[in-house]
Amino acid sequence: MSAEIITFGCRLNAFEAEVMRGHAKSAGLENAVIINSCAVTAEAVRQARQAIRRARRENPKARIIVTGCAAQIDPAAFAHMPEVDKVLGNMEKLEAGSFFEDFISNGAPVAVGDIMNLRETAGHLLPPMIKGFEGRVRAFVQVQNGCDHRCTFCIIPYGRGNSRSVPAGEVIRQIRILVEGGTREIVLTGVDLTSYGPDLPGTPSFGSLVRKILDLVPELPRLRLSSLDPVEVDEQLLEVIASEPRLMPHLHLSLQAGDDMILKRMKRRHNRADAIRITDQIRALRPDIVFGADLIAGFPTESDEMFENSLRLVEECGLTYLHVFPYSPREGTPAARMPQIAKALRKERAARLRALGETRLQLLSETMRGSTSKVLVERAQGDNGVFGHTDGFAPVRFPGNDTPGSIVPVQIMGLTDGILQGVPVHV
Repeated sequence: MSAEIITFGCRLNAFEAEVMRGHAKSAGLENAVIINSCAVTAEAVRQARQAIRRARRENPKARIIVTGCAAQIDPAAFAHMPEVDKVLGNMEKLEAGSFFEDFISNGAPVAVGDIMNLRETAGHLLPPMIKGFEGRVRAFVQVQNGCDHRCTFCIIPYGRGNSRSVPAGEVIRQIRILVEGGTREIVLTGVDLTSYGPDLPGTPSFGSLVRKILDLVPELPRLRLSSLDPVEVDEQLLEVIASEPRLMPHLHLSLQAGDDMILKRMKRRHNRADAIRITDQIRALRPDIVFGADLIAGFPTESDEMFENSLRLVEECGLTYLHVFPYSPREGTPAARMPQIAKALRKERAARLRALGETRLQLLSETMRGSTSKVLVERAQGDNGVFGHTDGFAPVRFPGNDTPGSIVPVQIMGLTDGILQGVPVHV
């Protein structure tokens, strides 16, 4: 069998999984399972270890290769697992030579370098990535990696290294190839997207990159952004949001909390007023914008009043899609040494935030009922019709046999199990 890749975590990991898939195919790697791990929470690490054990039970003769952020941060822990044959770092997993049989079977069991010494973003890895995304109507394009900030709860900089940017010319080259191959929507991804540019000649902003993509690839129908830091949204990006309909009206913000003292203890660079200001400013420029956000429930020292501030922030910022994490202490981070909230209370607060998110999604569906949205068809679902997303990233199912990649006007009829239901509008 060809190499199987099991990926956890962020969109950047999903992008890199396709790079690895291309390398594994080129190297002729077979009968192998690659676990592409995440380290954002202790639960994510536990899930990776569980997947390793399951892969060995189901594939007793396969080589088990472990990589990703959890492997980069603690390679010894994975190397000591009897199921594991090879541990690759986040640099090494993007190198073609890491997937040849001799390297896997005969080299040292651990190949993990110092990620902090990395200064480039491996733009030469385009060909295998393109093969991986071939035929997909939506594709991720990495424009940035790493992070220069040190939030007290976050271990990810130690798995990804410092911030580094992909030159605009390379990004545009990748996008052109993908669009020529049938991709209809590009999602720009990175660890800290809005930190893009200071390490490049001329110190371009992230907004200038978005502008160049839209200007130089006019045949791209839809461009979408992944998570943004609210205090790093630059003026050029605001101008593009206001003026360019091909930039999708959906932004996901890295907010984490709605209480100023908790934000300070997290070592975030914004306060709740900044979050409200940027959402109000963008909504004034683009009234159809839909916001999502990352939120952590039960951060150390969080009182009931502090948590209520996070609940209120959802309403005050008009957030719809909530990505909620119950706080998970990560060894080696300052927050892990702070006074902890009981695990049961963390879970309870996370459940309340998620319930609020469901209410907000229901509210969005009610406001959309009877309206028409443009839906990018992503896949057929047999007797259930087809599935896709609106400009605002709402998931939609509607009857028909439209080809994936089609952009179809759909009248929204309601919400079922978190998915909008609609009927196509025949023009």
